[in-house]
Amino acid sequence: MNHARARYLESKRSVDDRALAPRVTERMRSELDSNPTVVEVGCGTGATVPRLLAWGIDSGEYHGVDTDETVVSFARRVRPMGLERAGYTVVDTAADRSLSISGSAGGSTEGCDFTVSDLRVTFEACEAIETLTSISDIDLVVAQSFADLVSLPLLIDAIEAALRPGGLAYLPITFDGGTIFQPDHPADESVERAYHAAIDDLPGRDVHAGRHLADLLRRREGELIAMASSDWIVRPQNGSYPDDERYFLGQILRFVEEAISSASAEPSEFDDWLATRRRQLDAGELLYVAHGYDLLYRTR
Repeated sequence: MNHARARYLESKRSVDDRALAPRVTERMRSELDSNPTVVEVGCGTGATVPRLLAWGIDSGEYHGVDTDETVVSFARRVRPMGLERAGYTVVDTAADRSLSISGSAGGSTEGCDFTVSDLRVTFEACEAIETLTSISDIDLVVAQSFADLVSLPLLIDAIEAALRPGGLAYLPITFDGGTIFQPDHPADESVERAYHAAIDDLPGRDVHAGRHLADLLRRREGELIAMASSDWIVRPQNGSYPDDERYFLGQILRFVEEAISSASAEPSEFDDWLATRRRQLDAGELLYVAHGYDLLYRTR
């Protein structure tokens, strides 16, 4: 199993929880019909399921897809246990083959993995865009921290193909540039520029996906009905980090290192910058902010 990716995704759950904009989630909940069919692309370890339940979306169908089979296996194994520890009654329904959209995109597993409250949940290892273009009449598509990883026009075309008229696309924590570390270091600006340039050089990536997504949705036939900032903020408290956020921040530094190391030119003082940031992390002194947006779009 890809333990490193699974742990990274789990370590950022508390960071995501703080980042999500309540105004956008409340609008999404108010617009959503009862017993919705929900599809999440890039579902990772299934952390959206307990959030849906906390928001009162406790009936209908949830179908999470991710290309990483090992992370999907983690979600199937760990998420029901986490829900039970949180006090929910979870029923194993892996033999149920009646989930309406399961298997529609040729994924690895059909059927409902488990039911919690009246919400039937399944996870599937398959490609997101392919899945969306092969289904229809979906009430809600969730794409958290995902739109900045793929071509925006392709993603929105696929989402609109999947949604019913009046259906919702919820795109929270879409990165929009702004990578901040504190305390100040003389190389901060050059490191940020190099890091963002390395991201933009990757196929389909967009370091300013949040603002470009908002502009793209504004020009579509549907309506961008809610938008708010959703910044990742990780800060030490009395020399330590809550939950597993020290690991999360260490992974962010690794992502920066890998991106800049693959670039054609490395900023001067980068080695000192990275060593300084790692010392600050170990000492419980490093603060990190990444700017993003939550967006909610309704089709016509």
